[in-house]
Amino acid sequence: MRPNEHSGRALAYLGDAVWSLHVRQRLIAQGYGTGKQLQKLSIRYVSARAQAALFDEMEAQGFWNETEMELFHRGRNDNAGTVPHSTDVQTYRKSTGFEAVLGYLQLSGENDRIEEITEKAFELIRL
Repeated sequence: MRPNEHSGRALAYLGDAVWSLHVRQRLIAQGYGTGKQLQKLSIRYVSARAQAALFDEMEAQGFWNETEMELFHRGRNDNAGTVPHSTDVQTYRKSTGFEAVLGYLQLSGENDRIEEITEKAFELIRL
């Protein structure tokens, strides 16, 4: 199956893992070493609230291309079923759209673009 044949939810499922891995690798590379410290810092990037805010800021800066915006909408608009109690529906759907973009990029082998997104996120969220 080609990447564009997957549902927004499937892409978001993969994108969640991709994003978490990239954030964790970056934090370790920056010298953050304890598990408790790493977990606390990673939440600043991987929570639904953080992902939605990153997407919004990057969109305001014209960071996303047309294809990525289409994927974002596909992921955001796909029926999520349940929403975690820790966030509102709109934030959760935005974060799902963000993850769908990452899942698509992973399946497409666009690792350089994932790195660009990670780099931009770490510029926007200073530790």
